[in-house]
Amino acid sequence: MKKTDLEKNKALKIVEKMKKDGTPGRFSSDSAGAPIDRREQRKLDQALGLVAFPVKIKQTQADEIRALATAQNISTNEVIGALLEKALKN
Repeated sequence: MKKTDLEKNKALKIVEKMKKDGTPGRFSSDSAGAPIDRREQRKLDQALGLVAFPVKIKQTQADEIRALATAQNISTNEVIGALLEKALKN
């Protein structure tokens, strides 16, 4: 048997073993804190009346928004929403 055949057999054994092993707990659907898929997230956002609104801003502004969000312990979406409401009222 050639060396390449031995290596090929080893690879096949490894692949079969990986197929037989289950999905690790951190990736399985029953894991705690599993992220929801995009469709479910979109439905949740629509129920809250949220709409995707992509914008382009300068990196410095994005950094300031992120810093403000971490300082207030809220999400960046909430910070941007509050800033937009404040700006639109004036």
